[in-house]
Amino acid sequence: MKVYDAENQILGRMSSIIAKQLLKGEKVFIINAEKAVLSASREFLLEHYKKKYKKGDVFKGPFFPKQPDRMLKRTVRGMLPWDRTKGRIAYKNLKVFIGVPDEMKSMQFEKLKEADADRLRGKTVSLGEISIALGAKKRW
Repeated sequence: MKVYDAENQILGRMSSIIAKQLLKGEKVFIINAEKAVLSASREFLLEHYKKKYKKGDVFKGPFFPKQPDRMLKRTVRGMLPWDRTKGRIAYKNLKVFIGVPDEMKSMQFEKLKEADADRLRGKTVSLGEISIALGAKKRW
């Protein structure tokens, strides 16, 4: 079992690394999902996500999550072979949390050096900011 802290981590890079670990059969927990970052200007990202949410029908979908923990989980799901059994089994081994749960406060958290956002020079936006702009009810 591995516990990763998503604070100041690039969403896509972190998700791809975690997807590979899930396919190997490991259990992965991610905390501080609302603090994961995307690299682009705030205006561009908000326009992109709002356009994505306006697609489709209210009853038929496609349905996209608005909470940051579910957005991160959906990003990892997109990097798994979801149409195969091994992808669905791997997805069940992933747990994502907003903030740090009480039972995990005493545990050691890992950070992925490859996904560190300090290497970025441009603008970054946190997943929490995006979800609030989409209309998520703030739970963190």
